[in-house]
Amino acid sequence: MQYRRMPGMTEELSILGFGCMRFPVTPEGNINEAEATEILCYAIDNGVNYVDTAWSYHNEMSEPFVGRALQNGYREKVNLATKLPSWLVEKHEDMDFYLNEQLRRLKTDTIDFYLVHSLNRQRWDNMVQHDVFSFLERAKADGRIRYGGFSFHGEYELFEEILNAWHWDFCQIQYNYLDENYQAGTRGLKEAASRGLGVVIMEPLRGGKLAVNVPDTIQGIWKEAREEMSPAAWGLRWVWNHPEVSVVLSGMNSINQVKENIVAAAKGIPGALSDHDLDVVARVKEEYKRRMKVDCTNCRYCMPCPQGVNIPECFNRYNMAFMFDDEKMAKDTYFVFVKDYERASLCVECGACEEVCPQNLPIRQQLKEVVSLFEKNKEEK
Repeated sequence: MQYRRMPGMTEELSILGFGCMRFPVTPEGNINEAEATEILCYAIDNGVNYVDTAWSYHNEMSEPFVGRALQNGYREKVNLATKLPSWLVEKHEDMDFYLNEQLRRLKTDTIDFYLVHSLNRQRWDNMVQHDVFSFLERAKADGRIRYGGFSFHGEYELFEEILNAWHWDFCQIQYNYLDENYQAGTRGLKEAASRGLGVVIMEPLRGGKLAVNVPDTIQGIWKEAREEMSPAAWGLRWVWNHPEVSVVLSGMNSINQVKENIVAAAKGIPGALSDHDLDVVARVKEEYKRRMKVDCTNCRYCMPCPQGVNIPECFNRYNMAFMFDDEKMAKDTYFVFVKDYERASLCVECGACEEVCPQNLPIRQQLKEVVSLFEKNKEEK
């Protein structure tokens, strides 16, 4: 296992963090506690010392389970991270309520790394309105949390706004070789690091899509690499190659995944990938891009749409269906990440988007294709 320090901190953090959102479950949908305990403890016994959970994971059952699993000396072996459910806060006092309840659930007196969860524009405005800053200051001062951070799911401009708002210790962003320019992206990674923040990475394998059911054309490119690694290992190694990265979270749900990721983490050294390695990754990325149906670059010149359509995200979800040969996954995530007031079916074909699109995309027609794939039978959802 390799370890890195966040700027200004003395703790050595394992570069592989255990994300507690995808534990194995029973047929009834509950956490399979025996199996989940085995894989979590195995990871810790083999060097993983950063464990990340949240209020909402596994229908609010992740935190209580983690609290039980970390008994018998395991709590002392890890840096524990969880998150304030920003969307549930209706008044300032709610923040203390949730944190105190999380301490109870996790059977601990202190949360090592505490994040304001899943910030976008709406949630950030809510946090500012209810003065999250004094709450974080108070929680650090009384010892309930050690470090304050945030996880991010918005556009880059908002990311900078949040960075400027408080003296954060760390942040958590989505990052992988397909998402270099998505949300905070490479620009945000470097900006946060330049300000002395630790950076935790989520979705290094795009929710596992870069590791399972990999198309044959992609597998063929990986086989041309000089070092034989699984697609999962390649994805993790690519993220670890960036010196600005502190910890990479993996939502491991089997002992084999844990073992594979621990082996990969032994070589997760910044700058370790050769030019040939990086070229192979670049070719994989190009093949995924070739499989896209809409060549949208997420430049957002088309936004805001007069009707509220989130054009780039509609296309992002549409592309996923073809990139990963998984229409069901793409449809499911479309209805999660594209809200009802942002969907492609709201397009009235005014053409304002096409007038400003640098790629000259036939956006109106392509939005119809999004509707046909995702919304045509939406009453069945």
